[in-house]
Amino acid sequence: MAHLLRHGMIRPSYIPSPPIRELRELTRRRKQLIRNAAMERNRVQKVLEEANIKLGNVLSDVFGASGQDMLLALVQGQATAEQMAQLAKRGARKKIQEIQAALEGHRMTETQRELIRQSMSHMAFLEKQIEDIDQKIQEKIRSFGFTESYQLLQTVTGIKAEAAAAVLAEVGDTVSAFPSSAKLSSWTGVCPGNNESAGKRHSTRTTKGNPYLREVLLQCAWASTRRKNSQMQHRYQRLAPRLGHKRAIVAVGHKLVEAIYYVLSTRRPYIDIVEPPTAGRVNRLIRHHTRRLRKLGCWLQQTTQNPERSTQRPQQLT
Repeated sequence: MAHLLRHGMIRPSYIPSPPIRELRELTRRRKQLIRNAAMERNRVQKVLEEANIKLGNVLSDVFGASGQDMLLALVQGQATAEQMAQLAKRGARKKIQEIQAALEGHRMTETQRELIRQSMSHMAFLEKQIEDIDQKIQEKIRSFGFTESYQLLQTVTGIKAEAAAAVLAEVGDTVSAFPSSAKLSSWTGVCPGNNESAGKRHSTRTTKGNPYLREVLLQCAWASTRRKNSQMQHRYQRLAPRLGHKRAIVAVGHKLVEAIYYVLSTRRPYIDIVEPPTAGRVNRLIRHHTRRLRKLGCWLQQTTQNPERSTQRPQQLT
C-alpha cells in the first residue's frame, strides 16, 4: 500500500481545511451543550414525578414561561397550588384547573427543591454558553468567507441557520472532495447498503457514516416533511406507506444530501419545484381510493371532467 501511495494510486481521505476544522469544533461543542441541557431537563422532570407533581401531563412544555414561574414558586415553597396555577400565561390559562390539580398534594422535600434549584441554575448557564458559541460560529463564518455557502444551504427545504452551520462544518465550503452526490450520501450515512451474494439480496441497512451530519440531516428531513406542498413532503408521503416512517425519513435525508451537493457545486440557490404527478400515478391513486371507499360501503358516482357538456347520465358504482 505504501508503494501504491507513493505513485498516487490511492485516493486520499477527506481532510478538511483548518478553518473548517475550527468551525466543526464549535458546532460539535454546541451539540454537546444542547444534549447536556436536555439531560438537566430530564432530571428536573424525574424529581417532579417523584414529588407527585404531574405538570408534564398538563403543560406541553414544562420549561416554558409558565412552567418556569411555577418551578420557581415550587422551589421557594411558599405559594399554594391555587396561587401557582394562577401563574399560567397565555394559552396555559385555559388549563388552570388541571394545573391546580396536578400541583395539589405534592410531596416535595427540601432536598428535591435543592436539586431543582441546581438544575435550573445549570440550565441557565448552558443557555448562556449556547448563545456565546452561536455568536462565535457566526463570527467564524464571516471571517473565513463562508457567508455565500452558508446562505445557499439555507435555501434548501428544512435547513435553517443552525443546521446550515453544522452542514458547512462537516461537509465544507465546497464539495470538491466528493466526486458525486452518491459519494457524499455514502459518507454521510444515509445511503442504503448493497449486500448481495449469489443472487440473493441481504440486509440493506444504511451504511456507517458521519454521525454528526447524519443526525442533523435526519432532523432537517423531519422538518422538511412538514413544509406544505414541497418535494420533501411529497416524497415522504409517497414512501411512508410502503417503507414506514423511519425509512422514509432516511430517504428524505438522502434527497437533502443531493440538494446540498447541488447548491454547493453549482453555487446556485435551491428552488423547490414540485413536479406534477404522472398519469400512471394518478390512475393508481384513483384505483386505490376507489377500493378503500368501496370497502367502507360508500357509493361512488362516475362523471366526466366537464359535466356541463356531457350528455351521458352519471353511472353509480358499488
